[in-house]
Amino acid sequence: MKYFNKTTLALAIALTSTQAAASGFQSNSQSATGFGRAFAGDAIIADNASVLSRNPAAMALFKDTAISTGISYIDIDISVKDVELVGMPPENGYGSVGSAGTNKFIPNFYYIQPINDKFAFGVAAFTNFATGTDAGALSNNFITHPVTQSPIPAPVDLLGETEVTTMNFNTSLSYRINDQLSVGAGIDFIYGEGKLTRNSQVTGKLVDIDADGWAIGGIVGLAYEINANNRLGVSYRFSPEFKAEGDINTLNSQLKANVAFDEIVIPLPNIFQVAGFHQLNDKFAIHYTAQLTTWGDFDQITLEDGYVSGNLIASEATLKSYQWKDSWLFSLGGTYTVNENVKVRMGIMKDEAVAGPISSISIPDSDRTWYTAGFTYSLDQHNSIDFGVAAVRGEDTEVIEASAIVGNISAHTRSDAVYYSMQYNYQF
Repeated sequence: MKYFNKTTLALAIALTSTQAAASGFQSNSQSATGFGRAFAGDAIIADNASVLSRNPAAMALFKDTAISTGISYIDIDISVKDVELVGMPPENGYGSVGSAGTNKFIPNFYYIQPINDKFAFGVAAFTNFATGTDAGALSNNFITHPVTQSPIPAPVDLLGETEVTTMNFNTSLSYRINDQLSVGAGIDFIYGEGKLTRNSQVTGKLVDIDADGWAIGGIVGLAYEINANNRLGVSYRFSPEFKAEGDINTLNSQLKANVAFDEIVIPLPNIFQVAGFHQLNDKFAIHYTAQLTTWGDFDQITLEDGYVSGNLIASEATLKSYQWKDSWLFSLGGTYTVNENVKVRMGIMKDEAVAGPISSISIPDSDRTWYTAGFTYSLDQHNSIDFGVAAVRGEDTEVIEASAIVGNISAHTRSDAVYYSMQYNYQF
């Protein structure tokens, strides 16, 4: 079943990814406040309820009920240039796609309720992964062999449309041990849905997939208050093995038949982060985050229960073994209090690529740099509005990937994005 390995793999990776957000395709889009400071210190600052997405222990810092809700818009710019068959003259290529990304709106909601001096409870809904790409414009192209003059079709198993969104529904509890130390834990209920199409002029639909599923993970955290102006936060998110079910149809070239699988199984990485916040004076604060994502756990994608004409032909198939590496993210930000109504923020983030020797044309990856800014306007002592913007800049990357149809394909990819985010906060 070699033929559908590459094409179905694109959906499997996409279900765990966002193509223009972070290396390894992990999304950072949980709040407008976070965007403004490059998510630096987000696991401990606790200036609104969105801290729940990063560290449940930080709920202990709230004395009153807090609500935050917002929406982010992602303007994704993914380019796939100079798609060529390795060994052919450079001028004899399949072409380029100037903008293969699909823009998205991403909502979020957070609620924190202190129970007493020791306990606090919270619920949240936010997105960890969201992607949309379409390189299908090159699927109908072909090149002419310089010697035989015969047409060579496009690598359609590597090109096509992918659309994926996930939502994380979290419920958490925090406990204050003493004046300085608090702990917290939560459960993540993760819903994901994705669509993937790969088409060929000769054989028709190679892949036609519409799948969704649920998974359960968790998070634990710690908050340490050195004093009123300095504090540290630590959290560890346990990610599940994600299973997506639905219509998973691929064409098997050997059997010349459609194979319908019941599930795609995807191992997700865990996330560890350390954050700090330091109020230097009445006006200025600095904050930072170091985050490790265990993308080395993302070792292979499997399919389960494949049928042809109602007959089970494979209980499990390994699609692809990956050689990704664990990656670090580092961010630094600052907050300046202009007056009692206005705070402004700036930040920068460096995000490492995770792809090792095996890379992908349809899933671009590279080191990325985030440049961010934002502000908060307080309407009164209870109501405030946050705005944030982030420009994410990747690097030009040369990729060589094996197509089951025509052989090795080379291309130059780049993944950039601009985020715009707005958020409303209420503290009772």
